[in-house]
Amino acid sequence: MEVSVVMPCLNEERTLGACIEKIREAFKKDRMDGEIIVVDNGSTDKSVEIARSGGARVIIEKTKGYGSALRRGIEAAGGKYIIMGDADNTYDFSEISKFVQPLREGYELVMGSRFAGKILHGAMSWSHRYIGNPLLSGMLNVFFRCRISDAHCGLRSFTKDAFNMIAPHSMGMEFASEMVIHAVKKKLKICEVPITYYPREGESKLNSFSDAWRHIRFMLLYSPNHLFFLPGLILFLVGIILLVRLMFGPIWLFGRNWDIHVMVLSSMVTILGWQILNLGLCGKMYSYYIGLDTTPFTEKLVSLFNLERTVLFGAITSLLGVISTLYIFLIWSAAGFGKLSQVKTALLSLTLIVMGMGTIFSAFLVSMLEIKYSRE
Repeated sequence: MEVSVVMPCLNEERTLGACIEKIREAFKKDRMDGEIIVVDNGSTDKSVEIARSGGARVIIEKTKGYGSALRRGIEAAGGKYIIMGDADNTYDFSEISKFVQPLREGYELVMGSRFAGKILHGAMSWSHRYIGNPLLSGMLNVFFRCRISDAHCGLRSFTKDAFNMIAPHSMGMEFASEMVIHAVKKKLKICEVPITYYPREGESKLNSFSDAWRHIRFMLLYSPNHLFFLPGLILFLVGIILLVRLMFGPIWLFGRNWDIHVMVLSSMVTILGWQILNLGLCGKMYSYYIGLDTTPFTEKLVSLFNLERTVLFGAITSLLGVISTLYIFLIWSAAGFGKLSQVKTALLSLTLIVMGMGTIFSAFLVSMLEIKYSRE
């Protein structure tokens, strides 16, 4: 069998029959040996009966979720090429040959693009068309260095081998993002084809805010550089530069002096940035150990990391803070334990001690992530 078309279904009795008919016509027109798989995800209407009467193979998936239904159907598919699409008649299944031909030519994932094609009036809300989808696709392109105009289009095709390489685990709408992210990371051959997007018939299953957050959360968790390293580095550099500069006196800016209160803030920002960088190190190392991130930067980071070396660095940093504290004590002692005015030095000492101790404990946490444990 060459092609398997997989459709997740939840109460789509109004449109499912039309989708099945279009697929059958496409199979006949383009002489494709194919099957239609409808994965029912808890329908209470006549969707199952309609699918069976139309000649589709029906699979029941009890675990709720877009990703759960698709994964179950794709795993059961017998075709060399898999086409996935919604059963709400928003996609024109009569054009599925456009998604098969690139696979025959060697591509491994073919994405439909509504933005490169045509979005009919009423098919997509203004917020989804000009805010939601462009924002989510833009984040994915920036985070994972790809060029996909419509990363969340529900009509796409891929080889069965590519799906096994991607091995997605998501159960919800973030399944769409996971497929693209893993495909990019595994350097699969990807292309886009323009499609026409039609108005939906029936009730939408999308929850704009919660589904968007699921996509954003997933992308952030898979991109420790943007979640940890970039914000951590910016905060740390801004904080430490201000901290060191203010040790030599106030800064004249906007017609006034900025001194001790700004230094307190810069100390906090330095510590916060350093801690986020430590968390980023943990995230990068974990990503490397599970095979998710094997970029040259991460490999270099892993080769440089060593528990003893990092603990020594943290200890030296804390020791510098302790020495600064002893310096303050000596100044106070020399003044007969009277009035003391070493707030700036104390802030520097506090910052160094906290940074050093945070580094030490983060180093042990990273080393714990290296442990390979089997329950067998």
